Amino acid sequence: MYRICLVCLGNICRSPMAEVVVRGELGRAGLSGKVAVDSAGTGDWHLGGPMDTRAQAELSRRGYDGSAHRARQIDRSWLGGYDLIIAMDHGNLRSLRRMAAGRPELAGRFRLLRSFDPAADPEAEVPDPYGGAAEEFAEVFGLVLAAARGLAGQLAEQLGDRG
Repeated sequence: MYRICLVCLGNICRSPMAEVVVRGELGRAGLSGKVAVDSAGTGDWHLGGPMDTRAQAELSRRGYDGSAHRARQIDRSWLGGYDLIIAMDHGNLRSLRRMAAGRPELAGRFRLLRSFDPAADPEAEVPDPYGGAAEEFAEVFGLVLAAARGLAGQLAEQLGDRG
């Protein structure tokens, strides 16, 4: 099983939205049984809490269900268990790389989510909508969806010959 973790700051907006959308795109690509998707935050403010209501509403509006989500904080000990660790922005990417310090085998596992969107700059970020209006969550959904489709396509090619 190929394992992915999507990471943002509090694990209540961007990364759980991405988790749900990526899982859906992987299902459409026929990879449901080949790829496991999780999400976590680098911060601990919302541990155990549900997804932000605006994030959940946007997912629901688009036909996705985020109601089961509970916020988690990524731990250094988890990093080796993932094949790919995807950050929403540069700040979280730096935090993840700091966690991986002294573990060179992890170096190639970190990426920004939007680097999978062929139409986006590889250094583009998913902006944090926390505290924003519904329109900001809709914008984040669109960015996440484009990247999720690119990621699913790349993984379909990469994992297609694994049986």
